[in-house]
Amino acid sequence: MRGPEIPITIRPESSGDEKVIFDLTEAAFREMPFSEGDEQHVINRVRADGQLTLSLVAEGADQPKSPIVGHIAISPVTITDGAAGWFGLGPVSVWPELHHRGIGGALITRAIADMRARGAKGILLIGSPLYYPRFGFEHVPQITYPGAPPEVLQVLLLEGEMPRGEVAFAPGFTKPA
Repeated sequence: MRGPEIPITIRPESSGDEKVIFDLTEAAFREMPFSEGDEQHVINRVRADGQLTLSLVAEGADQPKSPIVGHIAISPVTITDGAAGWFGLGPVSVWPELHHRGIGGALITRAIADMRARGAKGILLIGSPLYYPRFGFEHVPQITYPGAPPEVLQVLLLEGEMPRGEVAFAPGFTKPA
């Protein structure tokens, strides 16, 4: 059930936001059945590797936990056909008690617009095939990701031709040995 929308401001992550983003991401994915429980560490690893292409936070006024109520990350991906300019969206995090208030959708919409403005060719993600199509994402059989059900890999073509091949996310998505 959708609750009332919360007025938010979206801005790039700044120095000092890291701890709140970590806590927010951990809380957002804690009860998710598909989560591996390390999304908060993924963001830190991708950031440490210099691969966090876009990191946006949503701020809401008068929020008891933190003014930061949501976060989205974008990082580069590789596709075996050599297609350049492709990026992975995620994770997207919102405090659990603020789900269904439009925060995640606003972050996704802004991230897509920012990546389009930067000249990205496309964005892909692993996520719910019931949620992400509203933003233009779709499953395309010519792009695959090993280990995930095919329908959860979704693609948004921003410019040019649809690539073909297997996707690899930024190295920070892989748990350290």
